[in-house]
Amino acid sequence: MLIRIRSRDGIERLQMDNPNITIAHLKTLIESQLRVPIQNQTLSTNQSLLLAKSPSQIAQFTDMSNPQTLISNLGITHGSIIFLAYDGERTIAGPKFAPAGSFGRKMTMDDLIAKQMRITRQENPNCDSVSFDRDAANGFQHYVNESLAFAVKRGGFMYGTVSDEGKLEVDFIYEPPQQGTEENLALFRDSDEERIVEAIALGLGMRKLGFIFTQTVGQTKKDYTLSNREVLQAVELQAESELKEWVTVVVKLEVNEDSGADVHFEAFQMSDLCVKLFKEGWFESEIAEDADPKLSKMKKDVVVGGKDTREVDNDFFLVVVKIFDHQGPLSSTFPVENRNTVITMRTLKTHLDRTKSLPFVKRISDFHLLLLLGRFLDVNSDVPALAGCVRAQATVPEGYQLLIESMAASG
Repeated sequence: MLIRIRSRDGIERLQMDNPNITIAHLKTLIESQLRVPIQNQTLSTNQSLLLAKSPSQIAQFTDMSNPQTLISNLGITHGSIIFLAYDGERTIAGPKFAPAGSFGRKMTMDDLIAKQMRITRQENPNCDSVSFDRDAANGFQHYVNESLAFAVKRGGFMYGTVSDEGKLEVDFIYEPPQQGTEENLALFRDSDEERIVEAIALGLGMRKLGFIFTQTVGQTKKDYTLSNREVLQAVELQAESELKEWVTVVVKLEVNEDSGADVHFEAFQMSDLCVKLFKEGWFESEIAEDADPKLSKMKKDVVVGGKDTREVDNDFFLVVVKIFDHQGPLSSTFPVENRNTVITMRTLKTHLDRTKSLPFVKRISDFHLLLLLGRFLDVNSDVPALAGCVRAQATVPEGYQLLIESMAASG
């Protein structure tokens, strides 16, 4: 007699000599043939078992919990499918290939199943948490709320530090040239400007940590966490970064109990599987206007919850990350790049005049100001050196100070 066992790894076959065995005996066969320890197994005739995400949800499937029950009493016969959830990992024997004459090699049904891509949720992120400098976070959300009224999308790259424990601290947000609409965010990335940003980050002892973007008021009325376009953009940037702790942050308005609106920050990682699928070209990159935004379209069939499909609920790809806040080392009062206002040397002069009571290094301890200065300094030496002074809160060399003051005076 042969029955089929479907788990998160797909369908596997289980051989048995006697159709009148108990559930306890069945679990012994699963352990010996499929290498899943008895104590890790939960069995059910209900396929919803494979969608359960927590131990408490799995524990609700009790139809095969009595070890003395005969499987024949549950209607399990030759060819039946049983669903298996299990803790931990196991080693699955690789597919066996048999030569088939001059026409190449024959693939068995097991081999085809092994080749299928199974979409499963990732429970834990590859980082511990993300914390925002309050001024940087507020500067971003205030502009989106007050100037854009959450009517069009806005995005930026988050920079800061990552600890050995995987705790990210975001200390500034760089907003590249971009064009936002209600549904789309097009980044017009400027490689020269990004070289200056990277040089500043280097001097500050920081690095690029992730991508932050807003959802519009129109989007928040729709029933999704991230849209298919947002998933595609987020996974592309995460794949480009190669940083395993990379985080994507969504900023949106949510109606509160008093029918007012609160600004919410939510952090995610795109799952390892999502990044793998993107790198291997599974995602359909052309999204039709009438496509359901809750679903990401694949170029080939994948297996979700035991069914073949080319449409995957976006939530399968999201791994929630905890959010905190902190007071970082930088100020965030200088006007932000690539917004509606033009930043000139007069802007620099106004800023320096307003902060003249502070030590000079404090007056320039602002990423957005350093980015303006970086356009006129050597990106390989001067920019990291000046940012290094800010990092150490050290005295700025007189040559740099005179140069900056003369630049401001020219405005």
